[in-house]
Amino acid sequence: MPSASAAPQARFVRLGETGRRPVSLRVDGRPATALEGDTLLVAVLANGGRLRQSEFGDGARAGFCLMGACQDCWVRGANGERWRACSTPVEDGMDILTQPQEATWPRRG
Repeated sequence: MPSASAAPQARFVRLGETGRRPVSLRVDGRPATALEGDTLLVAVLANGGRLRQSEFGDGARAGFCLMGACQDCWVRGANGERWRACSTPVEDGMDILTQPQEATWPRRG
C-alpha cells in the first residue's frame, strides 16, 4: 500500500503529442505538469487526481460529457474563480482545487 505522501497514480496516460511546451501548475496543493494546449481535465487526470467524489456513491468522478454541457467538471482556482475542467486550457502557474472548499458564514471579502 502506498504511503499517504506518495503521488497518486495517473488516471490518464499520454501516448502521443508529447512535443508541446511543458506547463507547471498545482492541483490540490501538489505540483503538476501539463503540456501547452491541454485542458484542466487532462492535467488533473494525468497527474493522478480526480475532479470530485460522486455524491451518489463512493466512486471518483473524472468528467462526464467532456464538452462543457453536463456541469460535472467544475473546478476552482485558489482565488475562487470557477473553471470547466473539460474546456479550460492550462496556463503556467494555475492553482487548481478539485475538492469543495468549506463555506464560512458570514462570508467576508
